[in-house]
This record gives sequence, C-alpha cells and structure tokens, in this order.
Amino acid sequence: MNVRSHDGASLGDLNFQVGSQAHRTSKIVADSAFQEVRPVGRERLMVVEDDPVTRTMLVGYFSENNFDVVGAGSCAECRQALRARTDLVFLDVQLPDGDGFELAKEIQATSNAGIIFVTRRDTDVDRILGLEIAGDHYVTKPINLRDLLARARSVLRRRSLDRKVARHHNSIAFGDWIIDLTRRELLGSDGKPVALTRAEFDLLAALVGADGRPLSRDYLIEVVSNRQAEVDIRTVDALVARLRRKLVGSGSPVIATVTGVGYKLALSERL
Repeated sequence: MNVRSHDGASLGDLNFQVGSQAHRTSKIVADSAFQEVRPVGRERLMVVEDDPVTRTMLVGYFSENNFDVVGAGSCAECRQALRARTDLVFLDVQLPDGDGFELAKEIQATSNAGIIFVTRRDTDVDRILGLEIAGDHYVTKPINLRDLLARARSVLRRRSLDRKVARHHNSIAFGDWIIDLTRRELLGSDGKPVALTRAEFDLLAALVGADGRPLSRDYLIEVVSNRQAEVDIRTVDALVARLRRKLVGSGSPVIATVTGVGYKLALSERL
C-alpha cells in the first residue's frame, strides 16, 4: 500500500497504526456505519474507502486531530452513515458496490457535506469529472496526510462562512435570470430553476458579483477549486461553455470572453 504520511514516510513506516492505536481505530471503522452520537462542537467526517488499511489510517489521523470520524467500506455503508449529520466526506472513486462519482451525486442531493475525492485514479478526465460533479478537492494517492488535513480544514471553513452568509437572503437579477445566493439556485424568466453543478454555480456567482468587471482564468480556478493545482484553464473554459449553453433566451451573450484576461458578465442590465 503506497500511502504517505505528512512527513513523506511510506505506509511501511507508519507502524503507529499497528499497536493499540490500530485496535482503537479498527473498532471505530467496524462501528462507523452505526454511530449516531457525535461529540458536541466537533465536525463529523466520513472516510469512504474499501481498503481497510487506508481507511484505518485516515480515521485514526483525523480522530487525533479533534474530528469525529467514521469509516465506510462501501456505498451501502456510506448511505447508512449519512443518516447522521456529516460535514465532510473523503470519497474513493472505486468502491466494491458502486461508482464513487455516482455516490457523490447522491451525497450532494441528500446532504450539505463537502466532498474530497481520495483515489488512485489520476487522469485529467477523472479529475475534471470529480470536481464538476460535486468535489471540493480531488486528491490522488499516495496520500500526504498533512496536505489532506489542510484541505479538509479549508473546505470546512468555507462551508462555515457559506452558512453564515445564508442567514441573509441574497438574490440578484441579471438579464432573464435571478441567482439566489442563499438557496444556491438559478431561476429563469419562467421562475423555474436551471440545473447547475456546484462548479457552474460558483463560477456564475463570481461573475455576477463582479459587476461586469472581467475576472481572470486564474481567479476563476480558485473560485471553482480553491486550489490552483487541482484544475486548470481548460476546466474553466469548459464550465463557461456549459453555462453559455444553459443561459439562453436573452438574445445577447451572458458571458463574454475578455481576450488575454478571462471572462466577464456581458449583460448591461444587471440589477
């Protein structure tokens, strides 16, 4: 198992998992799908990973860093564990009873949990698909535990701020559409919602909030992924192309390309 710790050590060096710690975390994994009680004030994380060694390592590491952590070895165990509040899910793509990308869609539809993919699948297609579907981050193995901890805290911080902002209703009309930043909805002129992925919504919200100012592709990479290394310019271009196909009906382009810079909201009648 080629998994690395925060200091670069290989899994073969991570013998701290084998003694009493391994026994303690193994018990957490065994009972994870049925755990309903979460310590007050601690965020609840879920590790969905079919490999027991990797799962035990992640459960133990994040438990030691003051999180309430449960493990799941399959899609079925994940669904059962989601009955309790979950703040963040570490999700493998290859699971014994289903596809991690499809499971991510279910999680997004039924939970407000953040999603960090942790997988061996490292192609650009998989990475872009994961981020466009639901992922806040896409991490490939071998795992750097310290980096994964920083990413998890970043996602949880951002979601905490989103919850605070959501206390105040915030809708903006532009062209034929209304974007509701609280409910994270885009409504057409007929009042019906337009289906957007998380990445599409975040990118559109950034452009609307810029009041017609152009935003660079590098900035939009940060908006979509919060980490420049995770996505690239092609991802942003693909998201803009998809938004343009969905935002039709005004007779003029909604998103304009600014040569050498990036993109901007093109509608002058933004209210």
